[in-house]
Amino acid sequence: MIPLQLTLKNFLSYRQVTLDFRGLHTACICGANGAGKSSLLEAITWAVWGQSRAATEDDVINAGTKDVRVDFTFCSDDQTYRIIRSRPRGRSGSLEFQVMTGDGRFRAISGKGVKATQQQIIETLKLDYDTFVNSAYLRQGRADEFMLRRPTERKQVLADLLKLDHYEVLSQRAKDQAKQFKAEVEVLEATLGPLQGRLGERGEIIEKQEQLGIQIEGLQGEQEKLKGERTHLQKEEHSRQYWENQLTWQQNQCQQLAQDCDRLRQEIEQFQQRSRGLQQLVEQGPEIQAQYEQLLQLRQQEQNFAQKFQVYQELQQQHQQLQQQLLQRKNELSLSLGQEQTRLAHLEQQEQEILGILSQEGEIRAALEQLQRSRQRLQELDALKLEVSPLLEQRHRLGMEVERVRARYQARLEQLQVTKGRIEEQISAIPQLRQRILSVDAQVVALEKKQVYRERVHDKGQERNLFRSRLEEQERQNEQQIGELQQKLDLLAVQGAVCPLCDRALDEDHRRHVIEKTQAQQEQLQKQIWAIREDMATCERELTKLRQEYKQLEQELKVHPTLTQERGQLEAQLEHSCEQYERLQELEEEMSELERSLTVGGYALELHQELHQLNERIVQLNYDEQTHALVQGEVKQRQWAEIKQSKIDDAKRKQGELARQRPQLCDRLTQIQQQIAQLEQNSDLQRQIQQVKAQMSALGYNRQEHSHLTETLRAMQGAELRYHQLKQAQAELPQVQGQEEEKRQLLQVREQDRQNTGQEIQQLISRMAEIPDYRPQIQALEQTLQENRQALDHRIAEQGRLGEQLRQLEHYEQEYKRTQEKIQKVRQQYRVYQELSQAFGKNGIQALMIENILPQLEAETNQILARLTGNQLHVQFITQKVSKSNQGKKNAKMIDTLEILIADAQGTRAYETYSGGEAFRINFSIRLALARLLAQRSGASLQMLIVDEGFGTQDGEGCDRLIAAINAIASDFACILAVTHMPQFKEAFQYRIEVQKTEQGSQLRVLS
Repeated sequence: MIPLQLTLKNFLSYRQVTLDFRGLHTACICGANGAGKSSLLEAITWAVWGQSRAATEDDVINAGTKDVRVDFTFCSDDQTYRIIRSRPRGRSGSLEFQVMTGDGRFRAISGKGVKATQQQIIETLKLDYDTFVNSAYLRQGRADEFMLRRPTERKQVLADLLKLDHYEVLSQRAKDQAKQFKAEVEVLEATLGPLQGRLGERGEIIEKQEQLGIQIEGLQGEQEKLKGERTHLQKEEHSRQYWENQLTWQQNQCQQLAQDCDRLRQEIEQFQQRSRGLQQLVEQGPEIQAQYEQLLQLRQQEQNFAQKFQVYQELQQQHQQLQQQLLQRKNELSLSLGQEQTRLAHLEQQEQEILGILSQEGEIRAALEQLQRSRQRLQELDALKLEVSPLLEQRHRLGMEVERVRARYQARLEQLQVTKGRIEEQISAIPQLRQRILSVDAQVVALEKKQVYRERVHDKGQERNLFRSRLEEQERQNEQQIGELQQKLDLLAVQGAVCPLCDRALDEDHRRHVIEKTQAQQEQLQKQIWAIREDMATCERELTKLRQEYKQLEQELKVHPTLTQERGQLEAQLEHSCEQYERLQELEEEMSELERSLTVGGYALELHQELHQLNERIVQLNYDEQTHALVQGEVKQRQWAEIKQSKIDDAKRKQGELARQRPQLCDRLTQIQQQIAQLEQNSDLQRQIQQVKAQMSALGYNRQEHSHLTETLRAMQGAELRYHQLKQAQAELPQVQGQEEEKRQLLQVREQDRQNTGQEIQQLISRMAEIPDYRPQIQALEQTLQENRQALDHRIAEQGRLGEQLRQLEHYEQEYKRTQEKIQKVRQQYRVYQELSQAFGKNGIQALMIENILPQLEAETNQILARLTGNQLHVQFITQKVSKSNQGKKNAKMIDTLEILIADAQGTRAYETYSGGEAFRINFSIRLALARLLAQRSGASLQMLIVDEGFGTQDGEGCDRLIAAINAIASDFACILAVTHMPQFKEAFQYRIEVQKTEQGSQLRVLS
């Protein structure tokens, strides 16, 4: 993170300042105690992480102000970001995170809410607050903290800095998991005993199966014997049933024949009725034939009339076309006649106009003479104007410039008036704006309370979910215990059962007592399950209600970001409106000055003087523009004489042309009139029309006779239908009579068949009386077979139950094996988590990480220390040593420690024996090395370093050493800031940021 710009508003001792870090490589923040040096650094941490040294969040707001805002722009991974954090007093704040785009503008990349945005900032920087203050921020009094601790405490300090307490949590979780697996092993081992007892029953079950097999074979043999007797009797009964079926079939056949006879009689009656109707129609044949012949004659007459009607229509259409052609020709000639008459009238009108123009010839000649005199006077005035025109143009230009200056003054005045009106509108809107801010603020406060309540609802929902999970686990355990107790009861139900605890044989009283006790335990567990299920149902209802409430709160809180943004915009608008009071006063002063200048003419004084001189010169020339204009008017007024003279010349020319055109027009009129008379009396079209009329008269077509004939034909259409019915009846009558005769013959055959079938039925009845009925004997055999089958089924079912028990034993055997395998796996998991609890403990990964990081810390420290001391000092970390009680012994036990050995050119000495300057270099090197390691572990590069080490405790030589140390490591950082209140430090840095406390708050300036 490389700082670029920091803007503070009402932060701690600052009111409104901006600090630009661009170009500041190493800089000193200096000033008196309490001036606000550390507040600049606190502003960075508050903007980025929302944390500072203030006890409460409102303490960062400057006293007497209502809100605070910090804008921090920085660069990270070649990308520029900006963070804007603000907070009104007594309310929750807002946070914006932005990134610079390619066009130099910032685009918002904030999350949904302050927490999400804060997490996004941390992920982008790869630094949280604790890592930053322990790496890039070297606070006062923290440099020698690591060195002054006892060797046994240094590991804990290093573990705290490296945040190894997370592994303690993992170690405890692993221990808890190991305990669970150990308890599970004990439960699984307890279930193996009952399974072993059940597997011992296999031999007894196999013996019972063999006995049942013998009994089943005997019953199956007896069953086959009874089935043979039943088969013999069923064959005899089948013969009897055959003749009985034959009798039934013959009876059905006789009934069917009787129905056929009845149907044939009905059909014969229908044929008789049909034959009588056809006979009546045939007897009317001559009358129908005469009507049909008359209909044919009328149709032939109608066809003749139709042919004449078609020819008549064609002639009538031809007559209409000829009439139209004659009319069109007459119209064309009439139009030509009208056009020629119009031309003749127009020619006569032109002759009259020409005579009127020629009558003005004397008057026009006198006007031409006056026009010549006016033109001579105009030439004299034009020459005078050539001399005056430049002076007039210059006067006009000066007047325009004066007018432009006045217009600029007037436009500026109008612009100021518009601006004043706009500012007054903004000022008048301040009360409404404040009221809107209060309204929006009240909504935001209410929504923030709902946010807190939503978190509580969420926490309560998680607590209910956890409670439900515990209930489900407890229910599962109770059901498992019930199953185990049921297995125990199954074992106790067997005769000769043994105690599941001591493997002793149980007498009847003891067995009954154990069974009752186990059943009581089952009932108690079942009651617990019912209670648990009731609690789970209640918990589920509460969860449903909490989900609905949380969903409703989420819906209501959707507008919170919008309202927060609106409140910020309204507050910025209010602040801008309040600033307009001063602007309004300035505008009113400027408007007063402009109005005074416009009233007294106090503008463009040089232009006014030059304009006065030009006016005097124009008066001396005595040029009257009005006289010039009057003469020009006279010339223009008398120019009509020239135009009239040209018209007289044209009139004389046109008079001759009209005299030549008149005879031609008269001849064309006479010709057109003759053509119209000939067209009406003796033309080809007129002759064709007379011929068509003659053909229509000769055709002899009468429309009334044609209509009467058509009506007669329409009335006689039924004659044709009756004629066709007659022809059909003549053809159908013999067929109907033949079918009637066939039905009579078939009726005789069916009557004979019915009599024969009746005789056969009597014969079958006599034969059925001679055959015995075996059905009672077959029914008795069926009853015996049913009883035998039930006994056989009972034994087969018993054999199946025993087989099921054997399969159940096989299942128990598989379950026994699976339980043993599961015990092995659970024991393995137990050992794994037991080892993990040790690995995550202080003597495990934590110690290993410290052991791994110490060489890196030692190398980094020595690298920095070599640059600070010119390779004069060297540091070594010792992590194990022999205890004092075991010194000199073989195989002495080593103890954990963290000692720091410091070597120089004279050898290794204790830290306390080194001078203050040397000790400071050592402390500074170790602290800076730790800072780099912490930054690397977080995934960030340490590009910024802040040193706030209390330089006042150093003497002159110590200050020089400190400055030399900072300069020695300057190339490793993009920006180094050193905080001090000592004046002698100002000249040691290339840039210094001086902070002063004033009545308007702390102020700063950057000097080089």
